[in-house]
Amino acid sequence: MHSIQTMIATNRFGLGARPGEAAEANADPRGWLLAQIDTAGSSRLENDGLEGSEQSLVAWYAFQSARRRATKESKGDEEAVRQALSGLTTPRELVAREIAARASFAISTNAPFRERLVRFWANHFTVSTTRNVVVPVAGAFEREAIRPRVTGHFFELLHAAETHPAMLLYLDNAQSVGPNSTLGRRRDRGLNENLAREILELHTVGVDGGYTQNDVTAFARILTGWTVAGPRAPKSRGTVFFDERRHEPGTHTVLGTRYPAVGGEQAVRVLRDLSVRPETARFIATKLARHFIADQPPESAIDALGKAFMGSDGHLGTVSAELVRLKEAWAEQPVKFKTPEEFQVSTLRGLGVEKLRLRELRATYASLGQTPFSAPSPAGWPDHADAWLGPDAVKKRLEWAQALSARVGNRVDPRVMLAETLGAAAGQTTRRMVNGADSREQGLTLILMAPEFQRR
Repeated sequence: MHSIQTMIATNRFGLGARPGEAAEANADPRGWLLAQIDTAGSSRLENDGLEGSEQSLVAWYAFQSARRRATKESKGDEEAVRQALSGLTTPRELVAREIAARASFAISTNAPFRERLVRFWANHFTVSTTRNVVVPVAGAFEREAIRPRVTGHFFELLHAAETHPAMLLYLDNAQSVGPNSTLGRRRDRGLNENLAREILELHTVGVDGGYTQNDVTAFARILTGWTVAGPRAPKSRGTVFFDERRHEPGTHTVLGTRYPAVGGEQAVRVLRDLSVRPETARFIATKLARHFIADQPPESAIDALGKAFMGSDGHLGTVSAELVRLKEAWAEQPVKFKTPEEFQVSTLRGLGVEKLRLRELRATYASLGQTPFSAPSPAGWPDHADAWLGPDAVKKRLEWAQALSARVGNRVDPRVMLAETLGAAAGQTTRRMVNGADSREQGLTLILMAPEFQRR
């Protein structure tokens, strides 16, 4: 029987054990996790059907133009519009491909700890398709800005995330114009503070990080100029560039530091300073401890992670390794309630599923209430049990578990799956119920809805 330590490694740090995975981790659970930190290529999502952000935005611009032209020519005939657009890739098709590729990677990866880190940081730097402008590039954002940098320096991740077209569009910086800039004076354009505020509140120092509204406004002025090339922009369509005409001139002060007028480099210097502030270290440490240890993480864990962050100049690989070594992260009682997506992914991994049915995948995400790239706000998906423990939400998990068990139950021995996914972490009550089930279908449902499986 696989040890509790092994099951913590594969479930709390990983995404749920696949058949045979626990045996790989059993000899040295911590070493198995640490080895994944340095395997940068293991988080690279390969799929020939996925486009980069630039190509996706160009396709979106073409779709928008064609739709406007078809609407005008058809004089409101919706069927004629649909026929005119039938040969073009829609934004929703782009994001559907991203969701499918992301899910397939999650159920098959041999580096599940690293993939959990990808998802943690993608949620930290949320961009959401709740805004239509983000739909074409939400998946590209995670692949381009997040995946390659989850164990590098935090500054590199922060800079890549904030200057990606998805973030600039999602938080309106692409439209922000300095009031005293060339373009601002000419067209009476306005300053948008969304990106500056969320960088401070959600991405770096946190809401208690000591900044004021004056800091937000000054930072927003510094960020002006960073934009995305549209269909009629002077740069290549879909690319990010610094437009001096939009940039608010002058020296600006953020959190007590004066930043001289050096064009686009001005914002980079602010990001670099924010990335290594003690307030940022504590904010990041708290979020990591909450995600991997408990909804209310112990101060000792937060302090240790914050110290690792500051001592390494924000090196996330060092912080992740410290997390693996924390005794608080290896408490035997599972306390973190799985989000709907975590529940789905761990189930499919436990069943050894290798190929996903896209229609069923979309239906499941919609039913369980956590479709990728659709977080309700820039704060991302909640990371505490209260958000996912409502009666209706639990009922939907049960309904999905029953439907899935009915489809695959005869092909899966529940006793084998119990040993592979929970091992020694399975309690006596769960073992007795699964072993005494009237059918394989019932036994599988009992595993999936067991408290030990619902938590990690």
